[in-house]
Parts: sequence; C-alpha cells; structure tokens
Amino acid sequence: MTTHHPETIGVLLAGGLARRMGGGDKPLREIGGRALLDRAIDRVAPQCDGLVISANGDPGRFAGRGLPVVADTVTGFAGPLAGILAALEWTAANHPRIEWVLSVAADCPFLPRDLVPRLHAVRATAGLPLARARSGERDHPVMGLWPVRLASDLRHGLVVEDMRKISAWTARHGVAEAAWPVDPYDPFFNANRPEDLAEAEAILMRHPQA
Repeated sequence: MTTHHPETIGVLLAGGLARRMGGGDKPLREIGGRALLDRAIDRVAPQCDGLVISANGDPGRFAGRGLPVVADTVTGFAGPLAGILAALEWTAANHPRIEWVLSVAADCPFLPRDLVPRLHAVRATAGLPLARARSGERDHPVMGLWPVRLASDLRHGLVVEDMRKISAWTARHGVAEAAWPVDPYDPFFNANRPEDLAEAEAILMRHPQA
C-alpha cells in the first residue's frame, strides 16, 4: 500500500472467454512456473489498497490467493466494462471511503510497478476523471483508473444503451493517458494465444527480473 496517491482498489479482470487460447482461464496459464495472474498480483498489489478478481463462474478456481472474487452484476457476457462496473460497485459497498479503482488485465505478467501513481498523476494534471495506459503506438483502455462515483453512469451505459466499447464510454467523460516505452519489452504484454506464452517465457529468459 502506498501513500503517494489517493487510495485505490485494484481489479484484475479475469473474465475473458479465451477463445484464442482454446478456452479456459488464461490468467491461470503459467510462465516461469507461475500463473500469469500471480505475476500480475505481485505487480499491482504494492500500488493498491486492496485487490479483487473479476470473474464469473466458480470462484474456487482462484482459491488460495486470499482475494475476493467479484462476478458481473450485468447479465450476459458484457465484456470488460461489466467487470469494471462490478468492481466499482463492490468498492462502494465494501470500502466507501475509497474513491478510485484501477483495472488491469489478469493475463499481463509484466505490468509497470509505477502504474497507479502515474495514472493518478496524469489524471490530476489534466483535470480529467479517467486515465488509461499506452505503450508504443497502442492504447490500453482496459488498463485504467476509474472513479467510483461514475458507477451509476457506467451501469446506464451498459444496461440501457447496450454499450460495450470502453473508448465509447470514456470519451463522454474525458480520459488522460500515461505512456510507457516498449523497450526492452512491452509492460502491457498479454497472453492471448499459446504462442504468446512462449514469447513471455522468452522475455523472462532475457530479463529474469521482469
């Protein structure tokens, strides 16, 4: 837990369908003998004031990590916005003093160790309510900072407007952006396919402290 930015709950989004990986839970696939999820937890836990896992189905498959597992509160598979909404509502109910939620993909093993403070910094400097990450030429809308106070607006977007695209909803409110280099490796590398796991293993071989 850090005191250099507002208190923040982190949500690890683990609810994807993993079609390109052949199904199952991508975040539980391993590189270097450890699950992608556990590597992501190690990266963001020191930056946050608590973590939750966003996933549907049997929460027991994430047992042993000591983290709450929060299911979507919107019916049907509504994508990452539904997981973010569930985390915002969970935070409001369980930690009403905390006003911010960080979202990250749970299949990203090399997340920046300065993700939360930098997102807070660009948000505050820009005077905008939202922040997201960028690396190289790619935006990462799911790697973002969300104010709990916008939970009802997000619910309206999902339920009433059937909105699924993150950038469409964030554009309404304004989103600041923090950029990271992709050299020597992309900190937002994520494993979508079996060959991505092999690439992640190669990154670990070249950079054992990654």
